[in-house]
Amino acid sequence: MDVKLHRPQATCSRTARSFAVGEVFYSALVRGEGGLGRLDVAADAWVGPPDGTIAWWRSRYPAADEPGPVLAPVDALLDALEALDDEADAPLRYLLALELVRRRVLRIVDDTIARPAASDLVMACRRRDRQYRVRSVERDRVAADGVEGRLAALLWSGGAA
Repeated sequence: MDVKLHRPQATCSRTARSFAVGEVFYSALVRGEGGLGRLDVAADAWVGPPDGTIAWWRSRYPAADEPGPVLAPVDALLDALEALDDEADAPLRYLLALELVRRRVLRIVDDTIARPAASDLVMACRRRDRQYRVRSVERDRVAADGVEGRLAALLWSGGAA
């Protein structure tokens, strides 16, 4: 599922106060009866993700004329995937690989014979004519402090990183 995320709302969803340029706020993508919606909440009003949240992140409110962040080139992301190989980088490598699957750069190969361990995913890349083995990582390790920020720094340039 691809979700189009728009620029943040001009006011906090909880306090109705207008955001100032550069102010830290949190955004949450929330599943509701009408589908997916975005909530933008000032940092001082943020008490955690609301019920039904499928993703949330921290940002700074942009200036009206500020250009948005630019996605990193695919080849740079593939280079990063190849460079992230040790156990300490497993959560970041896993999330980066899933992002490359989402972008249709990699595809998951359903080949249980080729997998050395049940926790490994085998992904094929036509662009580089090779396969990658990526260790599947538990949810608590993916949610660990710093992993989200490191992924954002790899994927985006500009204010989002």
